[in-house]
Amino acid sequence: MRNSQTQFDLPKHLSDFKEGNSPKPHSIFISPTRPSPTIVYDTYWKFACLRQDAFYNRIENQSSPSWSKDKILTDYKFTNAYRVADRVSQYLIKNVIYNGSQDAEEIFFRTILFKLFNKIETWEYLESHFGSISWREFRLDQYDAVLDDAISSGTRIYSAAYIMASAKSAFGRDRKHSNHLLLLQKMMNDRVPLRLQQCNCMESAYKLLLSYPGIGPFLAYQYVIDLNYSTLTNFSENEFVMPGPGSLSGISKCFADLGDWKAEDVIKYVTEHQDTEFERLGLSFKNLWGRSLHLIDCQNLFCEVDKYSRINHPEFNGKSGRTRIKQIFRPILKEIKYWFPPKWGISVPALKN
Repeated sequence: MRNSQTQFDLPKHLSDFKEGNSPKPHSIFISPTRPSPTIVYDTYWKFACLRQDAFYNRIENQSSPSWSKDKILTDYKFTNAYRVADRVSQYLIKNVIYNGSQDAEEIFFRTILFKLFNKIETWEYLESHFGSISWREFRLDQYDAVLDDAISSGTRIYSAAYIMASAKSAFGRDRKHSNHLLLLQKMMNDRVPLRLQQCNCMESAYKLLLSYPGIGPFLAYQYVIDLNYSTLTNFSENEFVMPGPGSLSGISKCFADLGDWKAEDVIKYVTEHQDTEFERLGLSFKNLWGRSLHLIDCQNLFCEVDKYSRINHPEFNGKSGRTRIKQIFRPILKEIKYWFPPKWGISVPALKN
């Protein structure tokens, strides 16, 4: 049995660097040193297959939660291998982005309003009060009051998926949602939708969003991916990545040492070599109806393998230091009819009832 704390046999393409294949040095080193993978690196690819298998098993058998034989997957909640296939992303695309005016201002307003809370129930609560949600009819004081009432009744208006800074130092309101509505209003008044359309790359769009109070590196990247599902922008998901805290922790478990690489280099590397790695491990990965894993997906998979390895590889602490998985898997048996940005050209076959 291999020692989990030492480097295992390095895949050939990781050990035999050829000129142009390795990332550019980020320091004074003449040539970059290689990352040192651990056994969790193999688990990364195995987890991707297990999670994607569960995704397709659910499609085949919507009424039964027996979608995986892996006990960790059946006991705990994990996102999909493809971010776009997650329930909230699917709702965002179908019910928010492409449901309503396709004017740039309206797409941006609806998308960011939804993502500020990232909770389907909050969006539907707002719809129940205002009907069609639009920037043209937006009145901050009215939205603020409706959300105040929701909180007073004991309703949670924010998703637990991530924590967004309150932005109180910038806008001065005591309640977080009030500051976030002011943030959105400021972005609209600053003509951010038009400025995003003028960005020539995803990184420029990311930096524009990052310049606003309350939006840190992780959220700026998530928001630019969400906006890119729409017709507002048309960047490649493989041109830019910004790893979040969970992803960084997962990478620290998959590699004992990154050498001269950055976390972004690792994510780009696994994205580019996914076919080789699945083949090396004898794994059959079912992609998303012809779409391979992109940077956002591989970034997210590092976050999920960080959680998965808390049970499967408890000897690895990672950057987060967490040892338990908090979210228990509670199957939602409601059918999801998958639909993807039309510009991707994904053809979803007719699903069984």
